[in-house]
Amino acid sequence: MKRTVCAKSIFELWGHGKSPEELYSSLRNYPVEKMVPFLHSDSTYKIKIHTFNKTLTQEEKIKRIDALEFLPFEGKVNLKKPQHIFSILEDYGLDPNCIPENPHNIYFGRWIADGQRELIESYSVKKRHFIGNTSMDAGLSFIMANHGKVKENDIVFDPFVGTGGLLIASAHFGAYVYGTDIDYNTVHGLGKASRKNQKWRGPDENIRANLRQYGLEKYYLDVLVSDASKPSWRKGTYFDAIITDPPYGIRESTRRTGSQKEIPKGIEKCPESHVPVSLSYHLSDMFFDLLNFAAETLVLGGRLVYWLPVYTPEYTEEMVPWHPCLKLISNCEQKLSGRTSRRLITMEKVKGFENRDQYSHLLSDHFLPYQGHNSFREKYFSGVTKRIAKEEKSSQE
Repeated sequence: MKRTVCAKSIFELWGHGKSPEELYSSLRNYPVEKMVPFLHSDSTYKIKIHTFNKTLTQEEKIKRIDALEFLPFEGKVNLKKPQHIFSILEDYGLDPNCIPENPHNIYFGRWIADGQRELIESYSVKKRHFIGNTSMDAGLSFIMANHGKVKENDIVFDPFVGTGGLLIASAHFGAYVYGTDIDYNTVHGLGKASRKNQKWRGPDENIRANLRQYGLEKYYLDVLVSDASKPSWRKGTYFDAIITDPPYGIRESTRRTGSQKEIPKGIEKCPESHVPVSLSYHLSDMFFDLLNFAAETLVLGGRLVYWLPVYTPEYTEEMVPWHPCLKLISNCEQKLSGRTSRRLITMEKVKGFENRDQYSHLLSDHFLPYQGHNSFREKYFSGVTKRIAKEEKSSQE
């Protein structure tokens, strides 16, 4: 609960029912020996009422608390600093336009801990110093850091770092963070601003300034301009987690460095002073490069967490990229539209990398189905085009 942004609170359930009478009956059947440690005369307590989809008056709340007088409370009430907090939770459904008179379910229990929902607000992108078109939502960033099991003194890397939203969540948990990106302007905080009513980025708009904003600058290692398709690392295991959101070609282009004269047989050698132009970077190549890089540079037991865009009507689990050094831990969907979604893929390194593993994906049954994702951008925009045409047609009618 000290880490999660997905749960509001956790309670030890003492009783529940669909009506007050059922709740009281359930509470009477709860073992007294489990209650006594929290109700003895030396303890202090308070009772809170939580309602979902309905607001109660103070009078209604007091009435519900008074109805619990049959419980063996022997301690003193302390509303400011109680040793124990008990809660009644009433569920009135999810439809705000049709709130029932009586709750669907009522629960009573002892409060144990709160989650970290407030992190979503305190780290909100809206208040962040430096943002871009695709800055990751704060809540999703913390979910990804938790999937990566990021902990104190870990080294976390993002090869498509952008404005560094994922680094911030990892640094919050005490990890040292590092990233690369092919976009020179983004890494250096130059060029046009993404905010409304701001034309150009300011002199101190960069990833380091974002970490400084949250008091996390000491965890900043560095951010470099680099091409994810041509990693510049010496061979070795450096990272405890690789957490990233690769570009899908929708709001940010998929690019890699290369020469326009590049041919399938190999890449021509360029002089050291030459800065290569950028070429398109197929999604299938991007993700297999990412998996190979993770297999090579993660420590054993380290995790790779990334988003995989999919065209929903064609999606099958076989389309998730595979690698012999990485074990799939979880695959969670976030819907983007009626026909597109992205899947949060978490993988763990389970064996050391060998040179022969680099091309193992070519022999995999997953390889051919996954190449279909190279046309994700075209499928995405064909859906958008059809929707716009449909909306225009309905407005004309």
